Amino acid sequence: MRLPKKTTLFDTILYKDSLIEISADSILLKRYYFPFFTSKPIRFEQIQTITAEEPTLLNGKWRLQGTTDFRTWFPLDLARPKRDKIFFISLKGKTIRIGFTVEDSDTVLRILSLKGLVRR
Repeated sequence: MRLPKKTTLFDTILYKDSLIEISADSILLKRYYFPFFTSKPIRFEQIQTITAEEPTLLNGKWRLQGTTDFRTWFPLDLARPKRDKIFFISLKGKTIRIGFTVEDSDTVLRILSLKGLVRR
């Protein structure tokens, strides 16, 4: 499911790589759903918090897609073991969370912090 395209000045892409796309009001996680690898859009208003953690064996460093604990779900990223940060989205009113990685974690962290979404 993709977000509808807007025609306003505020529909600017703030960040884009092969894994995610951040616009003025949402994050699009690419290759989220198995087996067709379709994207998952998440509006900022649905997000309670986002945290950024150093990758470890316990938090998903080697989880290329899917889940091991049925609480945290990851989109496909074959290079996740090499990434320097894993981001975790907690959604309002949901018990599951979404883990994702990006190609430029410093830029994404800065953007999400400016949006007031990052909990340190």
